[in-house]
Amino acid sequence: MEGFKKAAWETGKTALCYAAFSLFALAVIAAIVKACAPSDTVIRVLNWSVKCIGAFVFPVLFIRKDRALIKGIVSGVLGVILTMFLFAAIGGGFHLTWFFPLELLVCGAIGGAGALLGAKLKKHSA
Repeated sequence: MEGFKKAAWETGKTALCYAAFSLFALAVIAAIVKACAPSDTVIRVLNWSVKCIGAFVFPVLFIRKDRALIKGIVSGVLGVILTMFLFAAIGGGFHLTWFFPLELLVCGAIGGAGALLGAKLKKHSA
């Protein structure tokens, strides 16, 4: 049971940090977007870029060796869902598109890759 609690804590911490990073980075980007008025495609690419960066970096930082792939995938998916709920709370509603399931898959895969890399780096440094 102790191992499950530790894994849940690592995954939750990673997802929360990922969601906080996404909110902060996208708020900064929103201020820039307001000044520059780029196309919707540019905004979508920036949004995906920030989410993909967060889904990769935070598992590298927080996920430990045991079951790294699963914890990374779960943290990537959970981070996307948390970010969606936070943006819905701030923006006044849900705006789901057909990109959302793809975003779950991509961020899950990237989170898994980041967790594997982080576990590999931690193994070599120890």
